[in-house]
Amino acid sequence: MMKRTLFFVMVAFLAVCTLTTAQDTNGAMADDFSKWQFRLRGIAVSPDESATIEAIGGDADISTAFVPELDITYFFNENWSLELILATAKHDVEAVGTSQGDLDLGHVWLLPPTLTAQYHFTGGDLVPYLGAGPNLTLFYGVDEGPVADDIDYDTSIGFALQGGLDYMLNDKWFLNVDLKKLFLSTDATINATSALGATVGAEVDINPWIFGFGVGVKL
Repeated sequence: MMKRTLFFVMVAFLAVCTLTTAQDTNGAMADDFSKWQFRLRGIAVSPDESATIEAIGGDADISTAFVPELDITYFFNENWSLELILATAKHDVEAVGTSQGDLDLGHVWLLPPTLTAQYHFTGGDLVPYLGAGPNLTLFYGVDEGPVADDIDYDTSIGFALQGGLDYMLNDKWFLNVDLKKLFLSTDATINATSALGATVGAEVDINPWIFGFGVGVKL
């Protein structure tokens, strides 16, 4: 887990260094824009899940979650920025269509900090943008449910694609709609010795769509 965390930090650091170099090359534009931007969104996290489950077969069913999201954006010039996306969500998990029927696997919390490099199409009150970048997902607060004795989810490094639109209300405040796709997978180990007499491994693709709407401010 520590090695994966360090890898994510290194990727983020290299991204910052690369865009900082680009900023220095265009230093004449440095004072013509707001460097910091903050958004508060309400988001729906809708998994596009599938799973390969050892021994008992079947698939995964993971619930949609509705949570707040905080985004912090730093602009290197009027068009290029880095955005750190912060949210956490609880999902109910079920193994469906297995040889043992549908199994309630309780719930798990996901903490998926994501860093995207963005390009903003400026020039009016409507400001579309596109983004992409790395994602690190931590799993915590696991409730095993009535079947399993214990469930372990591996920390995951994934990738995110993003598109959105800001509507400027004035020079400072704006409304925002946002869509992200996270390519996120994990290996799960389900200790179900008491109920099934076995420990079962599963490869789970979560791959959520994240729909957001909120308000933002430029500083």
